[in-house]
Amino acid sequence: MSKSLRELAVYLGGRVIGDESALVHGLAGLDDAGEGQISFLANPKYASKVATTHATAVILPPGSDGHGKNIIEVANPYLAFAKLLTLFHVHPPQFQGVMEGAYVGKDVTMGSDVTIYPGTWVADGVRIGNRVTLYPGVALHAGVELGDDVTLHANVSIRERCRIGNRVTIHDGTVIGSDGFGYAPDGAGYYKIPQVGIVVVEDDVEIGANTAVDRAALEVTLIGRGTKIDNLVQIAHNCIIGENSMIISQVGISGSTKIGKRVTLAGQVGVAGHLQIGDNVMVGAKSGVPGNLPANAIYSGMPAIPHKEWLRAMGVVAKLPDLRKTVIALEKKVEELETKLGTRDSAPV
Repeated sequence: MSKSLRELAVYLGGRVIGDESALVHGLAGLDDAGEGQISFLANPKYASKVATTHATAVILPPGSDGHGKNIIEVANPYLAFAKLLTLFHVHPPQFQGVMEGAYVGKDVTMGSDVTIYPGTWVADGVRIGNRVTLYPGVALHAGVELGDDVTLHANVSIRERCRIGNRVTIHDGTVIGSDGFGYAPDGAGYYKIPQVGIVVVEDDVEIGANTAVDRAALEVTLIGRGTKIDNLVQIAHNCIIGENSMIISQVGISGSTKIGKRVTLAGQVGVAGHLQIGDNVMVGAKSGVPGNLPANAIYSGMPAIPHKEWLRAMGVVAKLPDLRKTVIALEKKVEELETKLGTRDSAPV
């Protein structure tokens, strides 16, 4: 597929500076792009590469130096590039129905244009929306509900009665609705607390591979609309994740914690249980969150503190070896002065 720069500018809501009739058939980074490809600049750090790229055109923000290249000017080049990747490379699936080797139980309600691959298991009473694709090894337990335009990749498991919204994608090996980690002390052992709630995943959520979202002990574990969750994330029972949040790889969120809207938890953040994190919070990688975090702020560290305070503290950490030498030298001088004055080890008056 080839598109003219004029067509792409209309699609992106931008404007062409240069040859509007130039044709593009693919995309690449500034270093690798060649004739017939379009690239983009989102980080000013790499602006010099615009001059040396062999791309037919470059997507740039307003006011950038195009170095004589064909330009599509847009407000958000990174978003524009993502949209072009979708245009050139993401194609609607070819629906194939229920394929031989798939198991579908009794009283299953199924919409139109559904594909169920061999090795999939659909239990009794499941409800499946329109344009749903279930890849091999998917397991839908009794009473599960899937909305429209859902894609479940290989070996995804959706446990009993959990609900998945519209336009949700869940990647390989993820489990939605496994039992929450709940045990009551019973003498020398522990008594398992039945986890009888569910998980609700709202519309436009994407969940990466090998992630676990536990069902609530009672009521609901909720993943809010538009939230994106990376690979290898653990979300415990009764958590509430607000809309349009970003949960990055290896984050662990303990039970009954409430995460606000538009929150970003960077890689390997650990969050204790029964906490509240406000809207628009960002938490830096490897941070530990032992207490509530107020809204509209950035936090880092172990334990997490306001990011600017953490930066100052880290500036001191780098100097600790020199500070230790200084303290040792000062202690020696004080000792020498006390010896000269005859006050060392003397009793206070």
